[in-house]
Amino acid sequence: MISDLFAEQLEQKNYIQEEFSELLIRLLDYGVLCRDESQVEEQLYDRFVQLKDQVEDYLQIIGVRILHDERFNYVRIYPPGAQVPGLPDEVDQPFNSGFRQRLSQLDVAVILVLRAEYEKSLREGQIDENGCVMLSMEALSLGMHNLLNRSLPETQTERARLLSRLKQLRLIWFKNDESEDHADSWLKIRPTINSFVSDEALSVLLDNE
Repeated sequence: MISDLFAEQLEQKNYIQEEFSELLIRLLDYGVLCRDESQVEEQLYDRFVQLKDQVEDYLQIIGVRILHDERFNYVRIYPPGAQVPGLPDEVDQPFNSGFRQRLSQLDVAVILVLRAEYEKSLREGQIDENGCVMLSMEALSLGMHNLLNRSLPETQTERARLLSRLKQLRLIWFKNDESEDHADSWLKIRPTINSFVSDEALSVLLDNE
């Protein structure tokens, strides 16, 4: 149970404990909220904006840090000791990995290429009002080959699983019928990619190219 003082703070903002708990559980479960993802996340994001101080106070107890991008309306949380693009590193690093996301080598490779493609489109001014960049599957496949000398999964099932994973992380967006194996399919790279891959990691990738 939360303290009486905490409950009073929630009440002053016209929220109840169950609504605060719902927000926390969603953040800890998904690790990210994007306002334009769905109506549910729009409501939860707006709730976070109202309860930001309370959420930060609560998560600070367990060392969880929050990155809030007010321009593009998304929130991402990081476990204790995680390196966070845009936030200073912590002095003390934990021994184990805690609840960090476990990514495969392929996940990491595709995320790096997405970050490089996002940066390229950003420099060219090809970015929409929500900070998103359009990228074709053909361009993603070409980027994988040129930057990392790797290929996307060969089967449609494996590609769909990969894209669904990246969508779950709120790094990309696509229509379900566009996740099939078509070279002319398109996806959106979200600005959240910047909170997943640091400028230093991107520089290393481009230098290796």
